Amino acid sequence: MTPNTQGAILMSLSMAAFAINDTFVKLMGTHLPFFQILLLRSLGTVAFLGVLLMVTGHFRYRYARSDLALVGLRSVAEIGAAAAFINALFHLPLANLTAIIQALPLTVTLAAALFLREPVGWRRFVAIGIGFAGVMLIVRPGTEGFSLYSVYALLAVACVTVRDLAARRLSAAVPSVSVAFLTSCAVLAFAAAGALGTDWVPMVPRDWFWMAGSVGAIIIGYLASVMAMRRGEIGVVTQFRYSALLVALILGYLVFGDWPDRVTMAGAALIVATGLFTLWRERQARGPGPGRQSAT
Repeated sequence: MTPNTQGAILMSLSMAAFAINDTFVKLMGTHLPFFQILLLRSLGTVAFLGVLLMVTGHFRYRYARSDLALVGLRSVAEIGAAAAFINALFHLPLANLTAIIQALPLTVTLAAALFLREPVGWRRFVAIGIGFAGVMLIVRPGTEGFSLYSVYALLAVACVTVRDLAARRLSAAVPSVSVAFLTSCAVLAFAAAGALGTDWVPMVPRDWFWMAGSVGAIIIGYLASVMAMRRGEIGVVTQFRYSALLVALILGYLVFGDWPDRVTMAGAALIVATGLFTLWRERQARGPGPGRQSAT
């Protein structure tokens, strides 16, 4: 297989793994407290990333002050994203939430143009506007189907956008595994503080199975995502992030009996179409070349 084919398969695997993680978390959220779930999941993630950090030899990497500030900003944004996303996940259909999250390429492109002065042409601005219209079709503010949890979903998108912008500004030499580890530690600290004031619920074997599945899915998703971005061209591989929506539709129907209505499906289609167009335009703007990320 070509590197792009390998990257596409790995990215699709990553998105499927993250959707499976969301399914397990949503199942646990029916009877377990938020901070209990977040703390236990964070413990497993930090333990894995810590081992990976030592294996890769990046455990003693020394950060520049500017990079530390960016990692701090990224960590705060990750905490906000985790809190908002999981609260939305507990109450919104899986496919609806996943569709809203698919607006991320649009929000990151817009924010990069506004705050990092990255060039964005009028075609991409139009596509971003159409994509946001798709988000509004799903959220539907002012209607009976609108709720606070839709706001949580939008807040999660905003936090992840800040997180990704902070990552863009990091020095090229900063190890990705180290950044992920520090960010996970920040989420763990937040979860531990919240868990102190939470009445824990005893977990039955089924809950432990779901928790193990959640942690395992996150680990697979993280590894597959990193491998995908390093195997193929970013402009090609990134398009397969949208496979998460297909997996979420299937899991939402099979596990929870949810299926989006026609308006939501139309909104999701707009988001995916404009996102793909934005990625294509970014690839055209970069011109020919492998466009791969650094190996750090």
